[in-house]
Amino acid sequence: MPDLRLTFHPQPSRRQLLGWSFGIAGLAAITACNSDGTDPGGGGGGEPVDLEGKDVGAMADYEAGKQFTASEPFELSILWSDWPDLDIKPTWQLFDHITELTGVTLAPSNVPFSDAVDRRNLLISAGDAPQIIPLVYAGEEKPFVSGGAVLPMSDYIEHMPHYRKYVEDWDLQSLVDNLKQFDGKYYMLPGLREVSVPTFSLIARTDIFDELGLELPNTWDELREALIAIKEAYPDTIPLAEQFEGMSIINVAAPAFGTRAGWGYGDGMIDDGEGGLKYAGTSEEYRAMLEFFHGLVADGLLDPETFTSKNAGAGSEVITAKIFRGDVAILGGAAGTVTEYESKMDESLGAGNYALKLITPPGGPAGPMIGSRGFWHGFMLSPDVAESPNFLATLQFLDWLYYSPEAREMLRWGIEGETYTKEGETYTLSPDLSADLWNLNPDAPLDLQKDLGFSTFLADATESRAIIESYSTENTIAYMDDVLSNRTPREPNPPAPLNELELEQAAIMQTPLKDTVDQATLQFILGQRDLSEWDDYVAEVEAQGLAAFVELVTGARQRFVEENG
Repeated sequence: MPDLRLTFHPQPSRRQLLGWSFGIAGLAAITACNSDGTDPGGGGGGEPVDLEGKDVGAMADYEAGKQFTASEPFELSILWSDWPDLDIKPTWQLFDHITELTGVTLAPSNVPFSDAVDRRNLLISAGDAPQIIPLVYAGEEKPFVSGGAVLPMSDYIEHMPHYRKYVEDWDLQSLVDNLKQFDGKYYMLPGLREVSVPTFSLIARTDIFDELGLELPNTWDELREALIAIKEAYPDTIPLAEQFEGMSIINVAAPAFGTRAGWGYGDGMIDDGEGGLKYAGTSEEYRAMLEFFHGLVADGLLDPETFTSKNAGAGSEVITAKIFRGDVAILGGAAGTVTEYESKMDESLGAGNYALKLITPPGGPAGPMIGSRGFWHGFMLSPDVAESPNFLATLQFLDWLYYSPEAREMLRWGIEGETYTKEGETYTLSPDLSADLWNLNPDAPLDLQKDLGFSTFLADATESRAIIESYSTENTIAYMDDVLSNRTPREPNPPAPLNELELEQAAIMQTPLKDTVDQATLQFILGQRDLSEWDDYVAEVEAQGLAAFVELVTGARQRFVEENG
């Protein structure tokens, strides 16, 4: 859902709106072992595997810019999540074309979307996961490091030239370093983005702003003033709402208030500005953010059902019904939300009777800040891959698939001259194909994604700016340009990786802390608890073991600095 929540994905589908929750959910620590109860090995800081005799199918001259083609064909198993409205089909052209290009046959092992993360974790912990484990967001690998259930990918990047080239060309090395675990290695390879801006922001009904002669807000205070004016003009409506239980809107606001919240809360730790760490949920910055949103609710400017509608989310009926009726002037969402709403609002309000625009996240007391630059989903490898005679070829294949420009274009658009044509940087979908993702050629008999398998999650992982722009609307491109020009990403917290025992301790500590913060956040915003009780609330959080948790993470940070510089 990045930090993945803050990694730009310009045209997400309903599936992706749901899928972002993968990057948000915390994982309990899991000690991995094989199904026979033995340690699977290959992780936890061991020596890199010797590649002698494990180069079957590999290319002797593989380098950046080269198409990977196996010298001998081989097969790789891959974990594949079946999305609610996108079940995998064995007839997908995607798989046949990958085999034609590379000599590698992908053998999907399917799991249902509804419990994909839990099923994945169980397979890994039992030593039964397929060789390739995709759809992994930074941080989700942590529970599997100490037990050796996944390979330390940093041991093998010398064999992945496209990956190294993107990291260098896009200046991502400092972010990659943040992936390091307690042993100084990292165990997943992320999806890389040439540009990174918040996926979610605010969407404005620009027709209403134009009607009232209002400027689009540049700060949260300006947003409040605009909402007041809209409320005066339309007193029977509540002008601000969102369909994601408030988790998106406070996540968008948090960096501008100097804190973390909502989807971006994570472990709650944030730099204190003096070289140390503090807990966001008890900070004065967090309190200021809650006071701001409480004021919006109290003054009838922010719909309280934003936070209380239990069916809120991609399938929400309570808030979306108000949006489709035209009762909401500013709403939380993403570029894909704009497309989704437009299809419905054309029916309810009539095309041309409204206008939606994704606007840049407003600035606040901390300045024109947005969340820290982040990655998109990547992959891990099961340790048995390192025992395969095709190990080197597997590394080369995945380097090509996840990081070569040609493969990224193919995964997104298909086969040039067959599914699309290209002139300069302009891509045109074949007229006999639709793309439901982007509402292209809706009457065509076949769909690029549903029937052929292109533009699935594999296409989302690594993307250049050019590829992103190839399927984005002008509104989305303008949003990206404005954010990059006028907003400053928050510096990510320095690495503080926990070892196995610490992960278990942190998992136990974090749950009551975050539960207390979440409950109080809702109460303070909705006015169910007065902000004069802030000190009492802080004491409640501290009583849940806050000092011990902060000490645990701070100690891990100091240890990492001492051992890795």
